[in-house]
Amino acid sequence: MAGQTNHELSLFSAEELEFIAEDETVDIVPNLKMGPLNFISGDFGPFTPQIVTQVPLWLAIALKKRGKCSIRPPQWMSVEKLTQVFEAERESQEMSDQLPFHYVEISRLLFDHARDNIPDVHMVRPLIEDIRNLRFHKVQTDLEAFNGRTIAVKIKNLSAMEVNIVRPFIGRALQAFYKHDSPELIPDPERVSDRRPQDVNNAPRRQLRR
Repeated sequence: MAGQTNHELSLFSAEELEFIAEDETVDIVPNLKMGPLNFISGDFGPFTPQIVTQVPLWLAIALKKRGKCSIRPPQWMSVEKLTQVFEAERESQEMSDQLPFHYVEISRLLFDHARDNIPDVHMVRPLIEDIRNLRFHKVQTDLEAFNGRTIAVKIKNLSAMEVNIVRPFIGRALQAFYKHDSPELIPDPERVSDRRPQDVNNAPRRQLRR
């Protein structure tokens, strides 16, 4: 499980999660002067050369592809910050809260479309992968503690990708335990089918008027 995404077990595909994450805001540095851009989701701009502006990630990528800006990676994508997160993840079984909910999707989009704007990208990418693997190992350890008496599960500070994989698995696991340990609470189709005709047959019948 660690470090891998099983599309059959997850609620959304990686592409769908990236689409959701594209609404997160990032800083860009425009290289041209341009008036505000008006979209259904809001107005962004105006844009002035070398003046930092905040826009949604999808717009930053669109402008980057057209050579109209550079993208500033978020502060958490620095080598120093990621090293701190990695150490915190390694020293505790608790999930760190120092990364954004969509850290996997945001970093993947920036690696794909703005790699040249990421300082020390050769160090940043493996650090994020190591953090991702550490967190998956923790999730796997928590899931191994499941048993038939588990009625609820609480894992704090999960990322979007982790929630996407864990939530359907937990639902199916709890349902399986429930059926295995409490069969008397599951309706018996044969008893239900046997009982219903009797109720109908024993009911008083009203004479139809002629």
